[in-house]
Formats: sequence, C-alpha cells, structure tokens
Amino acid sequence: MSPDDDRNDGLFGGSGETRTRLPEGEGGDDVYGTRRSARPARGSSRSLVTVVGVVVLLIAAIAFANRGGDDSSSGGGDAKKPDASSTAATGEKPVGGKNGGIPSGYAHDEQGAQSAASNYAVALGGTGMFKVDSRHGIVDTIYTPAASAKLKAPMDKAYSTKFLETLGLDAKGNPPQGSTFVSRTVPVGTKVLKYSNDEAEISVWYMGLLGMSGQRSTNPVSSTWQTWTFTLRWADGDWKITADSQKSGPTPVPGDERASASDDISKAIEEYGGFTYAR
Repeated sequence: MSPDDDRNDGLFGGSGETRTRLPEGEGGDDVYGTRRSARPARGSSRSLVTVVGVVVLLIAAIAFANRGGDDSSSGGGDAKKPDASSTAATGEKPVGGKNGGIPSGYAHDEQGAQSAASNYAVALGGTGMFKVDSRHGIVDTIYTPAASAKLKAPMDKAYSTKFLETLGLDAKGNPPQGSTFVSRTVPVGTKVLKYSNDEAEISVWYMGLLGMSGQRSTNPVSSTWQTWTFTLRWADGDWKITADSQKSGPTPVPGDERASASDDISKAIEEYGGFTYAR
C-alpha cells in the first residue's frame, strides 16, 4: 500500500457509499537465508496488508474519506510523576462474547468503539481473509449488512487466483506443504476522531506482518506500519463497520536486530497466539 492509499481515486462507490480498493501484489525477490540482515522487499506485502485494509488486502480496503481530528490538548501546570493509578487497568469489560470466532458484544461507549476497531483490524488482517468462505464470514460479522453486501464481490475479485499466487498461495488460499503463510495485524494504539451515541470514527495504529515463511519462499515475512480508520455504527446491539480506509505510518526507525531464519518465524507463528484487544 502506498502513502496515497487514502485518496478516492479508483475506489468503488460514490459519496457516502462503501468503497473498496483492489490490491496489487508482486512476489518479493528476497529468499530466506540470503539477506537476513537486510530489509526484504515490501511491494506485495504493503499492498496486501492494506486488504487487510480491506483488507490490505489486506487489501481490499474500504475507502472512506479520512477526516482528521486531534483529541489531545496540552496545558500548563507543574509537572509531576504519575501515580500508580495512572497506569492501572480501567474501564468497562471490553468484550461480552464471540461471533464466528471474532470478539463481539462491545460496550456502547467510546471504549467499546475503540475495542471493536482494534479487534476488527485483527480479523481483517488475518489469514482467514485469503479464503472465500472465511472471508465472507468475517465481512458479514463485522460490517453492517449494507456494507457487507457491497464489499464481498469486489473483495472476491481482489483476492484472485493470480493475486494469491504472488503470495505463494494456491487458488484456495493454502500455502505450499512445509511453508507457513503469515498475515497478522498487531494494534499499537487507538484514537477517537469522532463519537456520538450511534456513530464513531476510530483510528487504529498498527504493525502488520505479511509473507511466506519457508526455505523456498521468495516473499519472506516483513513488517509494515499503517493507520487504519474505521467508521462504526451502533447496530443490532453492537458496533459494526460502515466504511474504512488506510494510510501509511507513522513508521518507527528500524532496529538493528538481525532477521530470523524462516524456521524461527514459522515456530513463533505456531506457538504465539493473538490477543483480544481492549481499550
């Protein structure tokens, strides 16, 4: 995904409608073990994590005009060290249950909207988006019925057999035997841009992981930093997505750590499960 992914060019839908950007992907040139200390090519990875933008594709990203807002302010006063209560867990219970494996039952308040946006980013950034049945189930669960109906066909087109092949997957979204396909969204923080009783606009800053872990992989797992903005509506007793968009960054300066071998990445993906995120 490029820095101008949040523009309206080439998007589906008119004003006030759900829009989706189709992904473009290319296989990476680096192979595990050849340049572990170098940063791998990110062409197809960045496009994809955005369909998980719609998903970065991820990728099929639903585009909604980004509207900025700054909910922070600074003021004078004597600085003082925070007390213990400032870092203690607070707020309402974030999730009341699960629907199709996706956390659901969020509080009808700002905290609930932020928790929903974080968990929906995780669902849209997972490997389930690369298989038709699970993708449709995810979209039906977290989008409003109107948005879901408009998204599924464009997403199916975006996740084409050709696109899956660029990632090393077969036509059904399965990786080669002995390889592990990695697609994860890891939220770092959330921000409330707008909030009312029935609608909220929430930005989720996250790190995405995407690629194929395997000895013969030409698209090794790499990371990308994105901000995903969701427009949520309170419907049927829960927060649902009506539109979303993504843009690149903020991106930290890369560290000096040496890239791990593919076996280490595959083992970590298998052993370390994801989280249910809450504000």
